[in-house]
Amino acid sequence: MKLTQLKTDSGLVAAIVEGDKLRPVPNQTTGSLVVQAQASGKPLAEVARALALEELVEGETAIPITPEEVWACGCTYAPSAEFRDGQTAGEQDGMYAYVHDVNHRPELFEKGGARVCVGPDEEIGIRKDSQFTAPEPEFGLIVDSAGKIHAYTLANDVSAWDIERENALYLPQSKIFDGCCALGPVIVTPDEIADPYQLQMTCTITRGGAQTFSGTCSTNQLKRKFEELVEYLLRSNSVPTPAVLLTGTGIIVTEAEALQPGDVTAIEIPEIGRLANPAAIV
Repeated sequence: MKLTQLKTDSGLVAAIVEGDKLRPVPNQTTGSLVVQAQASGKPLAEVARALALEELVEGETAIPITPEEVWACGCTYAPSAEFRDGQTAGEQDGMYAYVHDVNHRPELFEKGGARVCVGPDEEIGIRKDSQFTAPEPEFGLIVDSAGKIHAYTLANDVSAWDIERENALYLPQSKIFDGCCALGPVIVTPDEIADPYQLQMTCTITRGGAQTFSGTCSTNQLKRKFEELVEYLLRSNSVPTPAVLLTGTGIIVTEAEALQPGDVTAIEIPEIGRLANPAAIV
């Protein structure tokens, strides 16, 4: 099942996506449906279907889930670890490859919450104090406080690489700022995805209608299993329901293709959809 949120006069309302139409789930958001799925032990798709209206409608959609918290993983793909090691010097040499290769504790950091998140077609941020802000296309997990994965989505972990490059202690400033996380275009329940480790992801950046970047990767390049990443997230760390966990990027945008205002980043996995966002200075 594909789910999103419909914009209404009274706020966001959950909706089941059926082709180009929507089946509203009145008095619910996708977040509240995840809460009910956790409480009942039922699959998210079953909970949504039981509460949805029969009628199909058209309407403007928004961010498909409004997370209480967003967390992210790093160095889960070899290209990310190699690129980040190549941007550092001195005592930091090799520390990203260590996290990827040693296969012990993953890199985990909080990305923020709903306030920094945007949905499809909304603006992602370029830090005003950064010359190298870039998208990071990622596969996202919608999880509950017990660590159950209820759905998947696409995500853009927008990052100010030059700030982290200057000093690894600046990672939070590199990762957390207005518009630093895009989610969408929908959330997809696990029954819709035959094998989440065999998904092809593409990312493009266009500027004035001309393509400035194109990259691709497969989730089969992910070094760690989702359950391992979730287990580390929950170690001595109580997360709320719903939370989103980004699983890392395998597509690297270099400094030559750094985002400029007006650039449009599009991330796509055919089984989920296409997440496109223009960039703006924040």
